[in-house]
Amino acid sequence: MSTLTATAEEPRTTPDRPAYRVTGRRVLSSEWAKLWSLRSTWITLGLGLLFLVAFGLIAASRYKSGIGSGHIDRDFADSTAVSLSLFGTNFAQLALGVLGVLVTAGEYSTGMIRSTLAAVPRRLPVLWSKAAAFGLVALAVGTVGAFVTFLIGKGIVSGTPAAMNLSHAGVMQSLLGAGLYLGLVGVIGTALGALLRSVAGGISVLVATLMLIPGLISLLPTSWQNDISPYLPSNAGESMFALTHDSTTLSPGAGLLVFLCWTALALGGAAYRLARTDV
Repeated sequence: MSTLTATAEEPRTTPDRPAYRVTGRRVLSSEWAKLWSLRSTWITLGLGLLFLVAFGLIAASRYKSGIGSGHIDRDFADSTAVSLSLFGTNFAQLALGVLGVLVTAGEYSTGMIRSTLAAVPRRLPVLWSKAAAFGLVALAVGTVGAFVTFLIGKGIVSGTPAAMNLSHAGVMQSLLGAGLYLGLVGVIGTALGALLRSVAGGISVLVATLMLIPGLISLLPTSWQNDISPYLPSNAGESMFALTHDSTTLSPGAGLLVFLCWTALALGGAAYRLARTDV
């Protein structure tokens, strides 16, 4: 008779894997790294800064030469050092807005968005992180560009009626407002890219919103223009950094509130499509 003896087998062990969690900070860090890994980021930010500084200094130089010759253009007659320095804002907003579109729509065109959303299944943190990362970069570029242009431009127009210093009332507010405006334009571009999922479509809507629609509104009767024009995104944004205001423009605070509403509307539309539809 044989005796069966049971031998206890040692339990098999597997090495512990580190537990990774998807957190807002990690998603933001990932989007920040992706933003700076693109060559287009450096090129387009450089163009935006160049447009802001170069066109501002050109405007200041043209004003100075006009004052010296006694034949100043009517468009520059009431200019100040601030308005001349911020003359390039309309050109810089296109560069920053286009880059914002590329930040989101570019992933759809390459198919990388599938990998991004596979890593972040909840989806919306990706949109918030992209908008926050690029919005902060656009804000920094716009603010630095506005102050640099003003500090150089005020020396060019020194001794003219347009001369101003940082200590003048409203100057700091205008320069900070210009930087904030450009930062929000970057956020709107990011939202449009996520909403339309097309680089060409996002850029087209951005240009139409900021430049074409205001021109079309000018064709309407004057009474309609006065009621509609101040609330357009570009005009509301311009009131954020304008030194002077009249009955047809919004105050800086009201302009900021209106522009924030446009930004929230674009982000809301992008968030709804991202959460409700497949990529």
